[in-house]
Formats: sequence, structure tokens, C-alpha cells
Amino acid sequence: MEPTVQRKSLGDTGVLVPEIGLGVWKYRGGVEPLRRGIELGAFLIDTAEMYRTEDVVGQAVKGIRDQVFIATKVSGSHLRHDDVLRAADASLHELETDSIDLYQVHWPNSSVPIKETMRAMATLVDRKQVKYIGVSNFSTRELREAQAALHNYPIVSNQVLYNLNDREIERELLPYCQKHKVTIIAYTPLDDGRLAVKSRWRRRRGLNVLEEIAVQTHKTLAQVALNWCLSRPNVIAIPKSDSVARTEENCRASGWQLTQAQVTRLDDAFVGSSSS
Repeated sequence: MEPTVQRKSLGDTGVLVPEIGLGVWKYRGGVEPLRRGIELGAFLIDTAEMYRTEDVVGQAVKGIRDQVFIATKVSGSHLRHDDVLRAADASLHELETDSIDLYQVHWPNSSVPIKETMRAMATLVDRKQVKYIGVSNFSTRELREAQAALHNYPIVSNQVLYNLNDREIERELLPYCQKHKVTIIAYTPLDDGRLAVKSRWRRRRGLNVLEEIAVQTHKTLAQVALNWCLSRPNVIAIPKSDSVARTEENCRASGWQLTQAQVTRLDDAFVGSSSS
């Protein structure tokens, strides 16, 4: 029996989602890698109206929609009340589905009151067009404001940049989200592939430790880098891959754990990242 991606709770909902999902930003892989990921338990697919990949996601989940958790995003330039509703309708059409599992504000827009945006998001949940509300690229302050603007529904997630080379969220945002049970969805968890292949451009110390631990664990660089993300409570990751083989590799970053000593070594080796 093939290994299956392990699951973590989505926010405080009690709903379990895979700790490795499928990102489709700049995605060119067609249906097969997505289908294979779903088979391996990576049944969360994250897209956005801006990506122009909602249509291929819709094709990939045809006939298995009830087995997939679809996350998409409304553009930060469409955050007026009526624009949010129109954007959701358009996404539902592209995805060929009746509801979006997780609808996220793609980035904050200071020119639109967050209360107006969140009122529209709540309306979508009331209409059963959306199940859960999330945000993306929100700072701690912006997340607090968004939470305060929602009265009947929680914000279950914040999708942000997080990987060994970029640990800025560890300063304030990650602890806040862990305390308040907001799932962090880590995008670009392999730093655009820089953590997946040997490269002389990477920090030597970090590279050496990553390679040593990959040898110790009999895993690939990508699997170690992804598992490091998953070692953090409340964090799931959504790597993107255009190939079936790389999708399988990414999914196999789940189902095992780095030791605490290995996690600490990686923390120390990449201490020159944004967390310091």
C-alpha cells in the first residue's frame, strides 16, 4: 500500500487537511500530476483567480470533487463588496463546482476597508458558496484587523512565504497564528527550487547540513526541506510541481519526521535567513 500524506487540523475547525498540498501558481503540468497527488493523499489544491489555473483544477477534480479540498483566492484588487461576490462566482464557474472549500483574500489592500471585504466573505459562507475563510500575505496586524471584522466565522488560515531561506514569519506572525489556531499555509516552501537541487549559489553551511541530513534520512533535499516546514505546529506546505515524479517526491516528504536534533541543526544552519 502506498504511503499517504498525513493530515493536520485546519485552524480550529476540526477539519483535517493534508500537510502537503498542491500549489498551482505558474503551473503547466496538466491534470496528471494533480490526480497523482490526490491519489497519494495531497488532496488540497491551492489556486487563485490571478493564477489562471482554476480551469485545470476543475478538470483534475472532475468525478472526484468530493475527495478534494479546493482553495482559491480573490485578487487584492477585487476587494470591494460586490467585486468579491463577482470574483467568487467567476472562480466557481472556472472550477466547475458549487462551492469553494477555502476562499482566501490574496493580499491586503489598504484602499478598501477590511470590514467591507469580510462582509462579502461572510455573505459567501451564508450562501454556502464558500465553506471557510482565509487570507494570504497578511501581517499580524492585518490578520488581527481581518479577524475583528468577522463576527460569525473564523479566519482559518494565512497563506504566506515560508521556507528554510525565508523565515521572516517566525518573528511574530507564526507564534501569533499558532496561539490563535490559524493554519499557516506555506507557499514557495522549496524557495523556487533552490532547496530541491544542489547549487553553488546557496549558503554553504545551510547546503552542507541539508545534504548531510538528506543522506542520514535517505530522503531527497526537497523532502528534508519540506519536512522541516511540517515540523512546525500549525504549518502545512503547498509545493508546486509540473511532473508526476516530482509530485510523488514532494508527497513523500510526509509520513515521517526529522528528529528534534536534525530540526535544530537546520534551524542553526539557516540562521542567516530572515528570522535572524
